[in-house]
Amino acid sequence: MPAGVCGCCGPLRPRYKRLVDNIFPEDPKDGLSKSDMEKLTFYAVSAPEKLDRIGAYLAERLSRDVVRHRYGYVVIAMEALDQLLMACHSQSIKPFVESFLHMVAKLLESREPDLQVLGTNSFVKFANIEEDTPSYHRRYDFFVSQFSAMCHSTHEDPETRTRIRVAGIKGLQGVVRKTVNDELQAIIWEPQHMDKLIPSMLFNMQDSDDLDRAAHPSTPSGAGQDGEENPAALAESCFRELLGRAAYGNMNNAVRPILVHLDNHHLWDPNEFAVSCFRIIMYSIQAQHSHHVIQQVLNHLDTHNKNTPRVRAGIVQVLLETVAIAAKGSVGPTVLEVFNTLLKHLRMSVDFELGESSRRNSGTSVSSGRGKESEERIVQNAIIQTIGFFGGNLPDYQRAEVMMFIMGKVPVFEAPCSTLDTGKIGHQGTKRIQTMLLSSLIMVTSGFKAKSMAAALPPPFLDPLFSISLMEDSELRQLVLEILHNIIDRHDNRAKLRGIRIIPNVAALKIKREKISKQDVAFMKKHGQQLYRHIYLGCKEEDNVHKNFELLFTTLAILTIELANEEVVIDLIRLSIALQDMALSNDENMPMFIRCGILALVAAYLNFLSQMIANPPFCQHVSKVIELRNMDAPYLLPEHIFRDKCPLPESLDKEDKQLYFQTADMAECLAGPGYNAEKLSIPYVPQVTDEDRLTRRKSFVDTISLQVDIVSNNLPDKSQLAEEITFETLKKAIDTTGLEEQEREKRRQVMEKFQKAPFEELAAHCESKANMLHDRLAQIFELTIRPPPSPSGVVSMSAGHTQHQSVPVYEMKFPDLCVY
Repeated sequence: MPAGVCGCCGPLRPRYKRLVDNIFPEDPKDGLSKSDMEKLTFYAVSAPEKLDRIGAYLAERLSRDVVRHRYGYVVIAMEALDQLLMACHSQSIKPFVESFLHMVAKLLESREPDLQVLGTNSFVKFANIEEDTPSYHRRYDFFVSQFSAMCHSTHEDPETRTRIRVAGIKGLQGVVRKTVNDELQAIIWEPQHMDKLIPSMLFNMQDSDDLDRAAHPSTPSGAGQDGEENPAALAESCFRELLGRAAYGNMNNAVRPILVHLDNHHLWDPNEFAVSCFRIIMYSIQAQHSHHVIQQVLNHLDTHNKNTPRVRAGIVQVLLETVAIAAKGSVGPTVLEVFNTLLKHLRMSVDFELGESSRRNSGTSVSSGRGKESEERIVQNAIIQTIGFFGGNLPDYQRAEVMMFIMGKVPVFEAPCSTLDTGKIGHQGTKRIQTMLLSSLIMVTSGFKAKSMAAALPPPFLDPLFSISLMEDSELRQLVLEILHNIIDRHDNRAKLRGIRIIPNVAALKIKREKISKQDVAFMKKHGQQLYRHIYLGCKEEDNVHKNFELLFTTLAILTIELANEEVVIDLIRLSIALQDMALSNDENMPMFIRCGILALVAAYLNFLSQMIANPPFCQHVSKVIELRNMDAPYLLPEHIFRDKCPLPESLDKEDKQLYFQTADMAECLAGPGYNAEKLSIPYVPQVTDEDRLTRRKSFVDTISLQVDIVSNNLPDKSQLAEEITFETLKKAIDTTGLEEQEREKRRQVMEKFQKAPFEELAAHCESKANMLHDRLAQIFELTIRPPPSPSGVVSMSAGHTQHQSVPVYEMKFPDLCVY
């Protein structure tokens, strides 16, 4: 009877359990029974409502086999689960998936590497299945934690360690693929998960010996056959995939763990891995998200503002790589924010450098002070390189704004406000910041092609730039001239004009030029005198070297090519004559090298100009003077004076007029239609502006005195206005003999008066003119404030009675401007 009962109960077991049991052979080495697996699969597809029970029973058997260490049956159970997952796609698969994930978790919790790898492979297969409907309750927190722990495996056996790490990376990649496209699984982007995912990938990427793989972003390193078992290559592939799927609101959570990992592992110095990592980031994310990454790096730089110079330099170099890639696309609203932050850190670096220098001079920490000072230079150079490279890759409309922004940060001595607050760093620190900012401006303006000079050189940019050009520092003046060359030279002719020399055939240079536009003509009318003035003042600086004269020659030549019409040509010739007269008269006691250099500059430029305007008589006159100089005074030519150890004369022979360019001869050459040659007889006098007050120039008083006295002497007095015009008067007016000598003598007397006269005499002279002005103004105010007579009459009081006095209209006297 008991045997009969047992025989009857066997067939009463549910069919799904019998089908599941049949797939397990007696010997696990025989593997999964294919015929029985096909029966189980057919049953599961035909009765999808039984899937959850099949999954639960398989999970029960697998748990029992894991505990009993029957790993052969564990492999068979996972293979059966995988096949059922791949075969069944219905609504009822959801409960089955829960049983499946529970079994995968059991395997991952095991200490056996083989089981961990087995569970990971099953999870990856599951991750590649696209489900018809989203899951509302499924979470992957455990899997993120477990796969991340496997990525940091420290198993003793290197091969086993590599297998576990590869499995962990594949598992994370599966989590990413399963969750990032599911809106209900946005929780994966939360910080607690990103803090595990990102460092796990970076940890494995660090072990790669090939850090240059990021240089080829179009071919991920994990795509090759060998890359499948290479943890570094696989981690990079997963890292790229994760960042490529990051949405707009998730970028900050994705980038922050990267920066923290680089901090924790001290990867900013050296920063090869950090640079490689951010290249991968910038090439993987969507272009419109680039400004998020830049902003995060900027904030990180602010956080480390007091860290070692090498760490700060490493972060800045990473920022350089970041903005270099982002500048080719869109960087959003962070353009000026990048420059503002970098300039702030530049100011701080100069502070640190000067602080170390002062402590070193006081005798404490000599060796370490020098080392840190040189390291601060590394930070500063990295910042300047970043500013210049970023600005140079921006489109022209943004580059113009950046140029204005940087120029607004350049400190000027005694300026009413300085955006970089250079009051505490002194002259040395201010000069260093000026040099670095102008160097970055050179990089920003390189390749800049403006349609009009008015747009490229607006007054808020031009005025401070010219103020710096008046500094008594040859290096700063060179930087200003190079910036002007970048902006004005729109046809890339500078390379053909390099080096100050007498060019025998300008036509052979094949200079590119276009007809000057109306906008540029208006620009030269408005700012031309300002340009001439700074060239004039820049020529006579005593610390000028060969490079200064080269850049001045290039400036004059580029102005002639890009902005010179007939009127500008005459002005440039007047400027050249004024430079020649200044060198010959030597009223400011300039060194002989500077005087000869100015005369050589004038010769080189007039030779260039005469050929550019194609005026044969003018060319002959210039060539004749150059030939005579070559024979009798070679030190007045650029090929000789700028040569090393060129013998200098003790004095210049002003009486030998054949060695110098004569105004009358040039005016005769230019006589005729097109050029107003009569204007050449008017000597050029530089304008005076407020820039001199901001630049600490020695010749400031002389310049103002010269301008004031010449203006005052040109004003006719009443006796001259009343002079009777006769034939002799007209004859004297036409006769211009000795006019140049008289003007030169007037200038000399005026300058001598203001240099040698006592202060009380000058004050009295100015006070008399001021009193005359006040008297005239008082007279004008008295006439304008007094009420005019009215035809309606005026009211007057006499003995307490009101009287009305009427004035006829024809007796009233109206001002001339009111009479029609």
